[in-house]
Amino acid sequence: MYRTHTCGELRIANINTNVTLAGWVQRIRDFGGMSFIDLRDRYGITQLVIDENTNQPVVAQIGQLGREYVIQVKGMVRERSSKNMNIPTGEIEIALTEILILNPSLVPPFTIQDDTDGGDELRMKYRYLDLRRNAVKQNIELRHKMAQETRRYFDDQGFLEIETPVLMKSTPEGARDFVVPSRTNPGMFYALPQSPQTFKQILMVAGYDRYFQIVKCFRDEDLRADRQPEFTQIDCEMSFVEQEDILNTFEGMLRHLFKKIKGIGFDQPFLRMSFEDAMNNYGNDKPDLRFDMKIHELTGKLQGKGFGVFDQSPYIGGICATGAANYSRKQIDELTEWVKRPQIGAKGLIYIRFGNDGVKSSIDKFFNAEELAEIGNLFGAKTGDMIFVLSGEKKKTLGQLSELRLETGNRLGLRDKNRFVPLWVVDFPLFEWDEGTQRFYAMHHPFTSPKPEDMEFFESDPGRVRANAYDCVVNGVELGGGSIRIHDQKLQQKMFKVLGFTKEQAEYQFGFIMNAFTYGAPPHGGIAFGFDRLVSMFSGLDSIRDVIAFPKNNSGRDVMIDSPSTISKEQLEELQISLDLKDNK
Repeated sequence: MYRTHTCGELRIANINTNVTLAGWVQRIRDFGGMSFIDLRDRYGITQLVIDENTNQPVVAQIGQLGREYVIQVKGMVRERSSKNMNIPTGEIEIALTEILILNPSLVPPFTIQDDTDGGDELRMKYRYLDLRRNAVKQNIELRHKMAQETRRYFDDQGFLEIETPVLMKSTPEGARDFVVPSRTNPGMFYALPQSPQTFKQILMVAGYDRYFQIVKCFRDEDLRADRQPEFTQIDCEMSFVEQEDILNTFEGMLRHLFKKIKGIGFDQPFLRMSFEDAMNNYGNDKPDLRFDMKIHELTGKLQGKGFGVFDQSPYIGGICATGAANYSRKQIDELTEWVKRPQIGAKGLIYIRFGNDGVKSSIDKFFNAEELAEIGNLFGAKTGDMIFVLSGEKKKTLGQLSELRLETGNRLGLRDKNRFVPLWVVDFPLFEWDEGTQRFYAMHHPFTSPKPEDMEFFESDPGRVRANAYDCVVNGVELGGGSIRIHDQKLQQKMFKVLGFTKEQAEYQFGFIMNAFTYGAPPHGGIAFGFDRLVSMFSGLDSIRDVIAFPKNNSGRDVMIDSPSTISKEQLEELQISLDLKDNK
């Protein structure tokens, strides 16, 4: 056999045992009369020792070895004289009697260790080497454990895991589809699913009242740290439920994962917040509640004092940064330049400092100390605090204040990655208006049910209608979202009408699900959690790339296998696709 034990298995109890190990050479150290090899596999590292006075044949082989060589070794377990308590095998070593080179290795382009010298692009090109690093390996192991615990939870709750098709029909609503040409149906295309939404609703019609799936989804979107062209969802749907049933079930799932994986329990029910309150108080619909720093509107308080910037602004808002009064002029200027960046777009930053020497501000010329103190009272500001103020069009300014709040929280050390504050955001608008196309779009998707109490506005004032929709947010990250679905065919037709679909368009794109609804569709709803985001949060990472075995880069390319790539002229002809083939081999 290649090995009797793994490189992370042996302990003091194994002393005087003859063993066979196999793995990769992490490093070699030659101290004259003694040589040491760190042998690594998926399970850990074991130190090997060679005494040059007792085993010359083995000593001769040491010179043939290099980093990342795959070797098999035999020897006896003995106690280390110099123990390393930082690793599980640190009390023992293997006195070698035999070495067999199973496969040599080129010198790797970066060091295979946690503090590697390889940049992101280089490590992605040689991802098979990067995956050997302990830091990445731990993320992949964590992902496996979370997937297993997720399945265990849903199995205990009576859910069935059911696979849905990967080749499906294109649905233009939402993000761009990845499309796949059909050879046997020339000129026609499949789409890769952005989610299994329609299929899981059809499963509800079929009577499978508790469905889940850990499923791959695909969206042809611009990329960022928490987005990949292919990603994984924990996808779920339930029948004969209301919103509260779903929130309780999936709050239970998160509690289960936090307890089993991180040993964290939550004493209180998850917080609830309306979309409107989230936007007004935090400037976005996924607020980070690890720290307070709410946005307060100041429009009525700060206008009419002769300061033109404020007097001409439709909205003025501010945040109070606890403990920031000691910011230097240089720090304030730096933060001012930060909010003026194109990504934020503010024209400037006003501050009110509550220091030991009184209240000082960049608008002292227009506001006296009493007026500034009154502003401080609105925020509950104390000595040592600083208020930052922005103004402009309301929606844009709220977004700028949201970014400023998060950046200030970072600078003040308020966003502890080891603390978790979960939240349900509810009562989203059902529709959002797009000025460019002059039409309403579904804020979630066209199958989201409106709140019954808002039905009076459905056709006369769609913008006032709220949805039976909900998002799960943890530490400012949207981990999941879902809704109670429309199960009545007539209401679904009204929804399509508000969204600007003709009867023919609705029938062409969604006729299959509309027909299914005519055969006894039960009340149902569901939710999907971003599994990659969930794992990256548990890992303490800001990017999802290192919790995915083979991720794409920021251009959507897999640089390891050089994909996407061109295909041959013969393949294109077979698919009856005509392209400019001058660069195609």
